[in-house]
Amino acid sequence: MEKRWIYKQTPPREAVEKLSQEININPYLSTILVQRGTNDFESAKAYFRPTLSELHDPFLMKDMQQAVDRLKRAIDSQEKILVYGDYDVDGTTAVALVYSYLRAFHPNCAVYIPDRHKEGYGVSRAGIEWADENGYSLIIALDCGIKAADMVVLAEHKGIDFIICDHHLPDEEIPNAVAVLDPKRKDCNYPYKELSGCALGFKLIQAYARQHRDEQEVYQFLDLVAVSTASDIVPITGENRILTYYGLKKLNENPLPGLKALREVSQNRSDLDVSGIVFTLGPRINAAGRVAHASAAVELLIAETESEALALAGALNLNNDTRRQFDLDITEEALSMIHNNEVLRSAKSTVLFKNTWHKGVIGIVAARC
Repeated sequence: MEKRWIYKQTPPREAVEKLSQEININPYLSTILVQRGTNDFESAKAYFRPTLSELHDPFLMKDMQQAVDRLKRAIDSQEKILVYGDYDVDGTTAVALVYSYLRAFHPNCAVYIPDRHKEGYGVSRAGIEWADENGYSLIIALDCGIKAADMVVLAEHKGIDFIICDHHLPDEEIPNAVAVLDPKRKDCNYPYKELSGCALGFKLIQAYARQHRDEQEVYQFLDLVAVSTASDIVPITGENRILTYYGLKKLNENPLPGLKALREVSQNRSDLDVSGIVFTLGPRINAAGRVAHASAAVELLIAETESEALALAGALNLNNDTRRQFDLDITEEALSMIHNNEVLRSAKSTVLFKNTWHKGVIGIVAARC
Protein backbone atom coordinates (compact mmCIF):
# COMPACT_ATOMS: atom_id res chain seq x y z
CA MET A 1 0.00 0.00 0.00
CA GLU A 2 1.38 3.41 -0.98
CA LYS A 3 1.96 5.79 1.91
CA ARG A 4 0.31 9.20 1.70
CA TRP A 5 1.56 12.06 3.83
CA ILE A 6 -1.07 14.54 4.94
CA TYR A 7 0.44 17.83 6.04
CA LYS A 8 -1.50 19.93 8.52
CA GLN A 9 -1.88 23.59 7.68
CA THR A 10 0.37 26.04 9.47
CA PRO A 11 -1.66 27.43 12.39
CA PRO A 12 -2.18 31.18 12.94
CA ARG A 13 0.97 32.82 14.28
CA GLU A 14 -0.99 34.57 17.02
CA ALA A 15 -2.21 31.23 18.42
CA VAL A 16 1.32 29.79 18.36
CA GLU A 17 2.84 32.80 20.12
CA LYS A 18 0.06 32.87 22.72
CA LEU A 19 0.59 29.20 23.63
CA SER A 20 4.39 29.61 23.67
CA GLN A 21 4.08 32.41 26.20
CA GLU A 22 1.42 30.70 28.34
CA ILE A 23 3.36 27.49 28.91
CA ASN A 24 6.87 28.78 28.20
CA ILE A 25 7.88 26.45 25.38
CA ASN A 26 9.65 26.73 22.03
CA PRO A 27 7.45 28.06 19.17
CA TYR A 28 8.17 24.92 17.14
CA LEU A 29 6.63 22.78 19.87
CA SER A 30 3.67 25.11 20.29
CA THR A 31 3.08 24.93 16.52
CA ILE A 32 2.75 21.15 16.74
CA LEU A 33 0.45 21.42 19.76
CA VAL A 34 -1.83 23.97 18.10
CA GLN A 35 -1.99 21.76 15.01
CA ARG A 36 -3.20 18.97 17.32
CA GLY A 37 -5.89 21.12 18.91
CA THR A 38 -4.02 22.22 22.03
CA ASN A 39 -4.53 25.98 22.09
CA ASP A 40 -4.24 27.16 25.70
CA PHE A 41 -2.84 26.37 29.13
CA GLU A 42 -5.76 24.17 30.23
CA SER A 43 -5.74 22.01 27.10
CA ALA A 44 -1.93 21.71 27.31
CA LYS A 45 -2.22 20.65 30.94
CA ALA A 46 -4.77 18.00 29.99
CA TYR A 47 -2.46 16.79 27.21
CA PHE A 48 0.75 16.54 29.23
CA ARG A 49 -0.70 15.84 32.69
CA PRO A 50 -4.00 14.04 32.23
CA THR A 51 -6.08 13.12 35.28
CA LEU A 52 -8.33 10.13 35.90
CA SER A 53 -11.15 12.55 36.63
CA GLU A 54 -11.14 13.36 32.90
CA LEU A 55 -12.25 9.82 32.02
CA HIS A 56 -15.76 9.77 30.58
CA ASP A 57 -18.66 8.56 32.68
CA PRO A 58 -19.00 4.85 31.78
CA PHE A 59 -22.78 5.16 31.93
CA LEU A 60 -22.67 7.31 28.79
CA MET A 61 -22.11 4.00 26.97
CA LYS A 62 -25.23 2.52 25.38
CA ASP A 63 -26.50 -0.48 27.42
CA MET A 64 -24.09 0.09 30.33
CA GLN A 65 -26.81 0.20 32.96
CA GLN A 66 -28.30 -3.05 31.63
CA ALA A 67 -24.85 -4.66 31.77
CA VAL A 68 -24.25 -3.56 35.36
CA ASP A 69 -27.72 -4.66 36.47
CA ARG A 70 -27.30 -8.13 34.92
CA LEU A 71 -23.84 -8.52 36.43
CA LYS A 72 -25.14 -7.48 39.85
CA ARG A 73 -27.98 -10.00 39.63
CA ALA A 74 -25.54 -12.77 38.68
CA ILE A 75 -23.27 -11.93 41.61
CA ASP A 76 -26.11 -11.65 44.12
CA SER A 77 -27.55 -14.99 42.94
CA GLN A 78 -24.14 -16.72 42.90
CA GLU A 79 -24.51 -17.54 39.20
CA LYS A 80 -21.55 -18.95 37.32
CA ILE A 81 -20.00 -16.27 35.09
CA LEU A 82 -17.77 -17.10 32.12
CA VAL A 83 -15.32 -14.42 31.02
CA TYR A 84 -14.77 -15.09 27.30
CA GLY A 85 -12.23 -13.35 25.08
CA ASP A 86 -10.25 -13.34 21.87
CA TYR A 87 -6.81 -14.97 21.69
CA ASP A 88 -4.76 -11.85 20.88
CA VAL A 89 -3.20 -9.36 23.31
CA ASP A 90 -6.32 -7.21 23.51
CA GLY A 91 -8.56 -10.19 24.20
CA THR A 92 -6.32 -11.90 26.74
CA THR A 93 -5.64 -8.70 28.69
CA ALA A 94 -9.38 -7.94 28.69
CA VAL A 95 -10.20 -11.39 30.05
CA ALA A 96 -7.47 -11.11 32.68
CA LEU A 97 -8.73 -7.69 33.78
CA VAL A 98 -12.41 -8.61 34.18
CA TYR A 99 -11.69 -12.02 35.70
CA SER A 100 -9.14 -10.64 38.18
CA TYR A 101 -11.61 -8.00 39.30
CA LEU A 102 -14.53 -10.41 39.72
CA ARG A 103 -12.69 -13.25 41.45
CA ALA A 104 -11.88 -11.00 44.42
CA PHE A 105 -15.51 -11.14 45.54
CA HIS A 106 -17.24 -13.67 43.25
CA PRO A 107 -15.51 -17.08 43.11
CA ASN A 108 -18.05 -18.54 40.67
CA CYS A 109 -16.28 -17.28 37.56
CA ALA A 110 -13.90 -18.76 35.01
CA VAL A 111 -12.18 -17.83 31.76
CA TYR A 112 -12.51 -19.21 28.25
CA ILE A 113 -10.27 -18.45 25.28
CA PRO A 114 -11.17 -20.19 21.99
CA ASP A 115 -8.54 -22.30 20.27
CA ARG A 116 -7.15 -20.22 17.41
CA HIS A 117 -6.88 -23.16 15.02
CA LYS A 118 -9.88 -25.30 16.01
CA GLU A 119 -12.48 -22.65 16.86
CA GLY A 120 -11.27 -19.56 15.04
CA TYR A 121 -11.97 -15.95 15.93
CA GLY A 122 -14.91 -14.80 18.00
CA VAL A 123 -17.65 -16.52 19.96
CA SER A 124 -17.66 -20.19 19.01
CA ARG A 125 -20.27 -22.91 19.21
CA ALA A 126 -17.76 -25.00 21.17
CA GLY A 127 -17.42 -22.23 23.73
CA ILE A 128 -21.17 -21.99 24.25
CA GLU A 129 -21.47 -25.77 24.51
CA TRP A 130 -18.71 -25.76 27.14
CA ALA A 131 -20.49 -23.02 29.10
CA ASP A 132 -23.76 -24.96 28.96
CA GLU A 133 -22.19 -28.26 30.02
CA ASN A 134 -20.51 -26.58 32.99
CA GLY A 135 -23.50 -24.63 34.23
CA TYR A 136 -22.63 -21.05 33.26
CA SER A 137 -25.61 -18.72 32.93
CA LEU A 138 -23.81 -15.48 31.98
CA ILE A 139 -21.04 -14.95 29.43
CA ILE A 140 -19.10 -11.69 29.26
CA ALA A 141 -17.58 -11.55 25.76
CA LEU A 142 -14.55 -9.27 25.46
CA ASP A 143 -12.93 -8.02 22.24
CA CYS A 144 -15.42 -10.14 20.29
CA GLY A 145 -19.14 -10.82 19.98
CA ILE A 146 -20.41 -7.88 17.96
CA LYS A 147 -20.83 -10.14 14.92
CA ALA A 148 -22.01 -13.19 16.87
CA ALA A 149 -25.77 -12.70 16.61
CA ASP A 150 -26.34 -16.39 15.78
CA MET A 151 -24.22 -17.56 18.72
CA VAL A 152 -26.12 -15.26 21.09
CA VAL A 153 -29.38 -16.86 19.90
CA LEU A 154 -27.89 -20.32 20.48
CA ALA A 155 -26.84 -19.33 23.99
CA GLU A 156 -30.27 -17.87 24.72
CA HIS A 157 -31.89 -21.19 23.82
CA LYS A 158 -29.64 -22.81 26.43
CA GLY A 159 -30.55 -20.26 29.10
CA ILE A 160 -27.26 -18.35 28.87
CA ASP A 161 -27.20 -14.54 28.79
CA PHE A 162 -24.55 -12.45 27.05
CA ILE A 163 -22.89 -9.15 27.87
CA ILE A 164 -20.81 -8.11 24.85
CA CYS A 165 -17.86 -5.69 25.16
CA ASP A 166 -16.48 -5.17 21.66
CA HIS A 167 -14.81 -2.29 19.84
CA HIS A 168 -15.11 -3.58 16.29
CA LEU A 169 -17.47 -2.07 13.74
CA PRO A 170 -20.88 -3.75 14.04
CA ASP A 171 -23.08 -5.06 11.26
CA GLU A 172 -26.56 -3.65 10.72
CA GLU A 173 -27.89 -6.36 13.04
CA ILE A 174 -26.83 -5.92 16.66
CA PRO A 175 -26.80 -9.21 18.62
CA ASN A 176 -29.82 -9.64 20.88
CA ALA A 177 -27.71 -9.77 24.04
CA VAL A 178 -28.64 -8.42 27.47
CA ALA A 179 -26.16 -5.62 26.78
CA VAL A 180 -23.93 -4.73 23.85
CA LEU A 181 -21.19 -2.28 24.80
CA ASP A 182 -19.63 -0.96 21.61
CA PRO A 183 -18.91 2.76 21.13
CA LYS A 184 -19.00 2.22 17.36
CA ARG A 185 -22.72 1.38 17.47
CA LYS A 186 -24.68 3.98 15.51
CA ASP A 187 -27.02 4.45 18.46
CA CYS A 188 -24.22 4.85 21.03
CA ASN A 189 -23.43 8.43 22.03
CA TYR A 190 -20.31 7.64 24.03
CA PRO A 191 -17.92 10.58 23.44
CA TYR A 192 -14.85 8.51 22.51
CA LYS A 193 -15.01 5.79 19.87
CA GLU A 194 -11.50 4.29 19.81
CA LEU A 195 -11.27 2.25 23.02
CA SER A 196 -9.58 -1.15 22.91
CA GLY A 197 -11.47 -4.28 23.92
CA CYS A 198 -9.63 -4.33 27.24
CA ALA A 199 -10.51 -0.68 27.82
CA LEU A 200 -14.16 -1.58 27.30
CA GLY A 201 -13.79 -4.29 29.92
CA PHE A 202 -12.32 -1.62 32.18
CA LYS A 203 -15.32 0.65 31.58
CA LEU A 204 -17.63 -2.21 32.54
CA ILE A 205 -15.93 -2.88 35.88
CA GLN A 206 -15.57 0.86 36.46
CA ALA A 207 -19.32 1.25 36.06
CA TYR A 208 -20.03 -1.73 38.32
CA ALA A 209 -17.64 -0.46 40.99
CA ARG A 210 -19.09 3.04 40.84
CA GLN A 211 -22.56 1.77 41.69
CA HIS A 212 -21.82 -1.21 43.92
CA ARG A 213 -18.25 -1.20 45.26
CA ASP A 214 -15.20 1.09 45.49
CA GLU A 215 -14.16 2.60 42.16
CA GLN A 216 -10.55 2.86 43.32
CA GLU A 217 -10.33 -0.94 43.09
CA VAL A 218 -10.38 -0.89 39.29
CA TYR A 219 -7.34 1.34 38.76
CA GLN A 220 -4.95 -1.44 39.79
CA PHE A 221 -5.57 -3.01 36.37
CA LEU A 222 -4.61 -0.02 34.22
CA ASP A 223 -1.30 -1.64 33.26
CA LEU A 224 -3.33 -4.28 31.40
CA VAL A 225 -5.27 -1.53 29.63
CA ALA A 226 -2.04 0.16 28.54
CA VAL A 227 -0.66 -3.12 27.17
CA SER A 228 -3.83 -3.72 25.16
CA THR A 229 -4.05 -0.15 23.87
CA ALA A 230 -0.46 -0.18 22.65
CA SER A 231 -0.57 -3.71 21.20
CA ASP A 232 -3.89 -3.31 19.40
CA ILE A 233 -2.61 -0.14 17.66
CA VAL A 234 -5.61 2.00 18.59
CA PRO A 235 -5.06 5.78 18.55
CA ILE A 236 -3.32 7.19 21.64
CA THR A 237 -5.71 10.12 21.79
CA GLY A 238 -8.49 11.29 24.08
CA GLU A 239 -9.48 8.74 26.71
CA ASN A 240 -6.89 6.24 25.43
CA ARG A 241 -4.17 8.76 26.21
CA ILE A 242 -5.35 9.08 29.81
CA LEU A 243 -5.65 5.32 30.29
CA THR A 244 -2.24 4.73 28.73
CA TYR A 245 -0.57 7.49 30.74
CA TYR A 246 -1.65 5.96 34.05
CA GLY A 247 -1.26 2.42 32.76
CA LEU A 248 2.39 3.07 31.93
CA LYS A 249 2.97 4.54 35.39
CA LYS A 250 1.51 1.37 36.91
CA LEU A 251 3.50 -0.85 34.55
CA ASN A 252 6.78 0.84 35.41
CA GLU A 253 6.23 1.37 39.14
CA ASN A 254 4.05 -1.46 40.45
CA PRO A 255 2.97 -3.88 37.71
CA LEU A 256 0.80 -6.93 38.18
CA PRO A 257 2.92 -10.07 38.86
CA GLY A 258 2.43 -11.47 35.36
CA LEU A 259 3.55 -8.32 33.58
CA LYS A 260 6.46 -7.88 35.98
CA ALA A 261 7.61 -11.44 35.25
CA LEU A 262 7.24 -10.94 31.51
CA ARG A 263 9.46 -7.87 31.70
CA GLU A 264 12.06 -9.87 33.61
CA VAL A 265 12.24 -12.77 31.16
CA SER A 266 12.44 -10.32 28.26
CA GLN A 267 15.43 -8.74 30.03
CA ASN A 268 13.96 -5.27 29.69
CA ARG A 269 15.18 -3.27 32.66
CA SER A 270 14.41 0.24 31.45
CA ASP A 271 11.08 1.99 31.79
CA LEU A 272 8.62 0.87 29.15
CA ASP A 273 6.83 3.24 26.80
CA VAL A 274 4.26 2.42 24.12
CA SER A 275 6.94 1.21 21.70
CA GLY A 276 8.45 -0.96 24.41
CA ILE A 277 5.10 -2.66 24.93
CA VAL A 278 4.63 -3.20 21.20
CA PHE A 279 8.05 -4.80 20.69
CA THR A 280 8.65 -6.46 24.07
CA LEU A 281 5.49 -7.51 25.89
CA GLY A 282 2.98 -7.72 23.06
CA PRO A 283 4.77 -10.36 20.94
CA ARG A 284 5.34 -12.60 23.96
CA ILE A 285 1.67 -12.48 24.97
CA ASN A 286 0.60 -13.07 21.37
CA ALA A 287 3.01 -15.98 20.95
CA ALA A 288 0.93 -18.21 23.21
CA GLY A 289 -2.05 -18.05 20.85
CA ARG A 290 0.12 -18.40 17.76
CA VAL A 291 2.12 -21.53 18.60
CA ALA A 292 0.32 -23.01 21.64
CA HIS A 293 -2.91 -21.85 23.34
CA ALA A 294 -3.73 -18.30 24.40
CA SER A 295 -5.06 -19.52 27.74
CA ALA A 296 -1.40 -19.68 28.81
CA ALA A 297 -1.20 -15.90 28.38
CA VAL A 298 -4.28 -15.41 30.55
CA GLU A 299 -2.85 -17.72 33.23
CA LEU A 300 0.23 -15.51 33.33
CA LEU A 301 -1.73 -12.26 33.46
CA ILE A 302 -3.95 -13.44 36.33
CA ALA A 303 -1.07 -14.98 38.34
CA GLU A 304 -1.11 -13.84 41.96
CA THR A 305 2.45 -14.74 43.03
CA GLU A 306 5.80 -13.82 41.53
CA SER A 307 7.06 -17.42 41.52
CA GLU A 308 4.01 -18.65 39.62
CA ALA A 309 4.27 -15.72 37.22
CA LEU A 310 7.96 -16.29 36.49
CA ALA A 311 7.39 -19.93 35.54
CA LEU A 312 4.52 -18.99 33.23
CA ALA A 313 6.46 -16.06 31.73
CA GLY A 314 9.37 -18.37 30.97
CA ALA A 315 7.05 -20.64 29.00
CA LEU A 316 5.68 -17.69 27.03
CA ASN A 317 9.20 -16.53 26.30
CA LEU A 318 10.00 -19.97 24.85
CA ASN A 319 6.80 -19.77 22.78
CA ASN A 320 8.02 -16.47 21.41
CA ASP A 321 11.40 -17.98 20.50
CA THR A 322 9.55 -20.76 18.67
CA ARG A 323 7.36 -18.22 16.91
CA ARG A 324 10.44 -16.29 15.77
CA GLN A 325 12.03 -19.45 14.36
CA PHE A 326 8.83 -20.44 12.51
CA ASP A 327 8.64 -16.88 11.19
CA LEU A 328 12.25 -16.91 9.97
CA ASP A 329 12.02 -20.36 8.38
CA ILE A 330 8.77 -19.64 6.51
CA THR A 331 10.01 -16.23 5.36
CA GLU A 332 13.20 -17.71 3.92
CA GLU A 333 11.31 -20.54 2.25
CA ALA A 334 8.68 -18.22 0.77
CA LEU A 335 11.28 -15.81 -0.63
CA SER A 336 13.22 -18.75 -2.07
CA MET A 337 10.08 -20.04 -3.81
CA ILE A 338 9.58 -16.64 -5.41
CA HIS A 339 13.25 -16.21 -6.35
CA ASN A 340 13.38 -19.62 -8.06
CA ASN A 341 10.21 -19.15 -10.09
CA GLU A 342 10.25 -16.68 -12.98
CA VAL A 343 6.45 -16.39 -13.07
CA LEU A 344 6.28 -15.57 -9.37
CA ARG A 345 9.16 -13.10 -9.67
CA SER A 346 7.33 -11.06 -12.32
CA ALA A 347 3.84 -11.31 -10.80
CA LYS A 348 2.18 -8.17 -9.48
CA SER A 349 0.83 -10.15 -6.54
CA THR A 350 1.88 -13.49 -5.14
CA VAL A 351 -0.02 -16.19 -3.30
CA LEU A 352 2.01 -19.02 -1.80
CA PHE A 353 0.94 -22.13 0.08
CA LYS A 354 2.60 -25.00 1.84
CA ASN A 355 0.73 -27.31 4.18
CA THR A 356 3.67 -27.57 6.57
CA TRP A 357 3.70 -23.83 7.32
CA HIS A 358 2.43 -23.00 10.79
CA LYS A 359 -0.96 -21.28 10.66
CA GLY A 360 -0.15 -19.08 13.61
CA VAL A 361 2.63 -17.14 11.90
CA ILE A 362 1.82 -17.05 8.18
CA GLY A 363 -0.03 -13.76 8.62
CA ILE A 364 3.11 -12.13 10.01
CA VAL A 365 5.17 -13.50 7.12
CA ALA A 366 2.65 -12.32 4.53
CA ALA A 367 2.63 -8.82 6.02
CA ARG A 368 6.43 -8.62 5.86
CA CYS A 369 6.96 -10.17 2.42
